[in-house]
Amino acid sequence: MNQSLEDIAWHRSIGQLIDALDKPNFWTQLLRLLDQYVSFDSWVVLLYDGDQRPRVFAECPSEDGRPDPLFQDYLMGLFLLDPFYIACREQSRTGLYRLSEVAPEHFELTEYYQRYFRLNVVADEIQFNCQLEGDRTLCLSLGSKQRFGSEQIALLSLIQPWVLSLLRQRLPYESAAASAPEPTTRQGDWRIRLEDSLKQIKGAQLTARELDVGRWMLSGCSSKEIARKLEISAETVKVHKKHIYSKLGIKSQSELFSIFLQAQNA
Repeated sequence: MNQSLEDIAWHRSIGQLIDALDKPNFWTQLLRLLDQYVSFDSWVVLLYDGDQRPRVFAECPSEDGRPDPLFQDYLMGLFLLDPFYIACREQSRTGLYRLSEVAPEHFELTEYYQRYFRLNVVADEIQFNCQLEGDRTLCLSLGSKQRFGSEQIALLSLIQPWVLSLLRQRLPYESAAASAPEPTTRQGDWRIRLEDSLKQIKGAQLTARELDVGRWMLSGCSSKEIARKLEISAETVKVHKKHIYSKLGIKSQSELFSIFLQAQNA
């Protein structure tokens, strides 16, 4: 059987990763291997568990070694607006996904994109999703300051089976972290906290449907996309938007986003 030196080097590296599955440096070793084939600028390993706050298994170190404040904001509540998180909640599947495949129509116009994504992730993101039992998804995300090219996507697709297999095999060694009790952020609790915050700020009382419309607005969905998700007409969505702005006494999505942030930190 003919094999190139590159093939031999790849399989040797996979063998070394299998041997390192129970080692503390497993994630670093895996990301160093991927970096030999595809360039990226940031990475994180997350466990999405239903509506709970994501659990971080590993992340790329910051330049000063301190926790990234923007990423802490993500874990506190901004994840609710993350296209990858939303895609997992709507239709979780195992595979490799690009930002362009999951982002809403107006994603780049959102405050989430302007204030978080383009500063923390910068330009593009790719995510390996490994669907687990119990509405859980183990994710390896790669962020880049430039758009991932077609050749890079093709290569990542080619090595996808190995990466996903390694994710599954690593999970038992993360069991202690995965089972540790953490504060939860249930969607119902999110609505309650947001509504309480709005009452304190503006004395407003939004309906559950208006809260849903507001969240999809902040995620970057157009009126047509929101209408499809909520199974209502686009005109009804526009009416809800007007009610939201009127009740809150605001005129822009930027103001709505600020209220959203305040609700998450309440």
